[in-house]
Amino acid sequence: IIIENLKILDPVININFKILDEKEEIIDDNIGILKNLDNKSNPKIYPKKIIDINFLVMKMKLNDFKINIYRSDIKKEINFNLSNINFAPFGNEKGYQHYKDIFNRIGQDFQSQKLSMKLILAKKTDPLLYPASDMIQEYNTPNVYYITPVLNCLYNCDYCFLQGMYNSGNIVVFVNEDDLKNAIDNKLLDPLDSSKPTVVSISYNTDLLAMENIFPLTRNWITYIKNKPNLIIEIRTKSALFSAIQDIKPVKNIILSWTLSPATICNKYEKTAPPLKSRVKNIKKALDLGWSVRLCFDPILLVDNWYEDYSKFLITIFNEIKGEKIRDITFGV
Repeated sequence: IIIENLKILDPVININFKILDEKEEIIDDNIGILKNLDNKSNPKIYPKKIIDINFLVMKMKLNDFKINIYRSDIKKEINFNLSNINFAPFGNEKGYQHYKDIFNRIGQDFQSQKLSMKLILAKKTDPLLYPASDMIQEYNTPNVYYITPVLNCLYNCDYCFLQGMYNSGNIVVFVNEDDLKNAIDNKLLDPLDSSKPTVVSISYNTDLLAMENIFPLTRNWITYIKNKPNLIIEIRTKSALFSAIQDIKPVKNIILSWTLSPATICNKYEKTAPPLKSRVKNIKKALDLGWSVRLCFDPILLVDNWYEDYSKFLITIFNEIKGEKIRDITFGV
């Protein structure tokens, strides 16, 4: 159970001192706080539910907090008004919580979460490197893989497979980036075909470049690949944020792959992504600076008049972009 915001108004704690004699007193309160502070008992740990693994409260605020103290030898109670109290996330389990307990829980509303995405920081565990599908169009090499430094995307295209892949619309960023890089390094030592390069897509389940002004992950991966001539990294994007990395000298074994669709498709099904004109403008900048660019026409949606729309779209693209500068092109359906 995840509670995003919990506000408790006018909470009261009652503390009761029962004086038995001059040397001994029993301390009691209505919620067990004093026993915990005195280390005489452990905090209550609620049993796991059959459906919900545990509960987590993201934010809790106590307003107009009061405390009443009673002593058996004093008839009048003592009252205190306390400051409002804010709590950080807390739950009913000890130790660290696995990100999947939050990200993969049942009963989430993907589209509602997309309206106000939360950031989940986590540690990625095995497997760190995944083999790519045999169905992809790729490089005439069997050494093709992908990694997931981030789960989910800032954008929310109507047709995106992530909506069916994840229960959550929130974003997971894995903080152990070096472990992902080490996994690639190990694979480079033992490729399926040592005569061919190893290709790794690092933006398969997300759009890294779209988040570059928040997390400079694209820049980190560009730095990592330098002096690794037998490794090719693909960074796929729909973003218009090439400016975030344009100060970097082009690296020949980095492929910047822009996904493009006709403006009619962008306007109807890719409302949260940058418009086609902005993407094309960024592609032209990258090409002018010498970056290796791939164009991905993916997916090709069989909408009404799709053939005419895509035909006009392709003519427009190659009037804007010089085809001889493009590394290659992929199509997806």
